[in-house]
Amino acid sequence: MDWWMLIKAFVVGGLICVMGQLLIDYTKWTPARILVGYVTLGVALTALGVYQPLVDFAGCGATVPLTGFGYTLAKGVEQAVTEKGLLGVLTGGLTGAAGGITAAVLFGFLCALVAKPGDKS
Repeated sequence: MDWWMLIKAFVVGGLICVMGQLLIDYTKWTPARILVGYVTLGVALTALGVYQPLVDFAGCGATVPLTGFGYTLAKGVEQAVTEKGLLGVLTGGLTGAAGGITAAVLFGFLCALVAKPGDKS
């Protein structure tokens, strides 16, 4: 087991989450806007070539948070454009993120089967 990689992933992923918590605590941004901002930031940093070195350094610490979802979308589009041309702009993001989206839907469904629904008030 590579303990150094685990530490790097924990620190980088934690810092990304700390930034999100600071945005929640000290700005008037809604969680939805922060979510969209993180995904968009991941796409932008990937397009600029900045996010790939972070992924190489921290592994899943950089790919699991929401910025990593933007990274996955951008990489999927990049690969699809290379293979299919302009049509890849429309299909690449979902193709690249299909595994993560499928897992989220499946585990959300399983949790819904087990959880007891109720009002929080």
